[in-house]
Amino acid sequence: MNRVLAVIPARIGSSRLPRKPLQPLLGTPLVIWVWRRAREMPFLDRVLVATDSVDVVEACRREGADALLTWRGHPSGTHRVRQAVDLTEARFRVVVNIQGDEPLVSAEAVQGAVSMVEAGFDVGTCAAPITSEEEFLDPSVVKVVRDAAGSALYFSRAPIPHRRDDADPAEGDGEVRLRHIGVYAYTVGALARWADGNPSPLETEEKLEQLRALENGMRIGVAMVHDAGGGVDTPEDLQRMEQRMLALGYGRDSRGTGRPGNEALGRRQGAMSRQ
Repeated sequence: MNRVLAVIPARIGSSRLPRKPLQPLLGTPLVIWVWRRAREMPFLDRVLVATDSVDVVEACRREGADALLTWRGHPSGTHRVRQAVDLTEARFRVVVNIQGDEPLVSAEAVQGAVSMVEAGFDVGTCAAPITSEEEFLDPSVVKVVRDAAGSALYFSRAPIPHRRDDADPAEGDGEVRLRHIGVYAYTVGALARWADGNPSPLETEEKLEQLRALENGMRIGVAMVHDAGGGVDTPEDLQRMEQRMLALGYGRDSRGTGRPGNEALGRRQGAMSRQ
């Protein structure tokens, strides 16, 4: 039995960024950047794109990417990942859901999520320290609190944990105020249980799908990582990501890999030395 399957769900319909998976980023479709990044991770046995668009399938196959056409009506990426697993003949022990709009997703985050499942959790995910009060108060930034063993206690858009009155910051505050990173790993059984469940009350209240798993008694392990990566949801995000990747040395000479080309590596090293 193979060990780890990575699925990149790529829905063509997006109200904020139409045809998002095919939006050009440095001249290459966004989803191809994510696929290139994932295929460089040696602990992933197979990487495939699961989409509802023939256009995305064709774009992937032109690049040599493994792609599956899935049902258009899925309510979430988790459901699309579930169908992709069902369509895959090979059996895997761990399934990873890698967001299709994160071209700089880190190997640290993906491996961290996988390690939680391998440690015995039903689901694995990641978190990074929150670095500013603005980020902590932003409802678009999902926060997570976890117990001493790394098990998630709650996810929220609210600023949790709340610091009462004028209490002193907790020792090791970077381990307390945590930003959730939306990379998930599951056992095959946990993925099926999650996808087959009905929306839960807390999930409906916060609009956070992972609360369904917690409310149904599933254990979610949260690995600590350093890099939150960053996604692309709007045209402005796309422009910012392109500038960020240029500053890191990515460009058109990166074709075929998830890493900068030789010339770009020099630019990236220079950019990093100035940071």
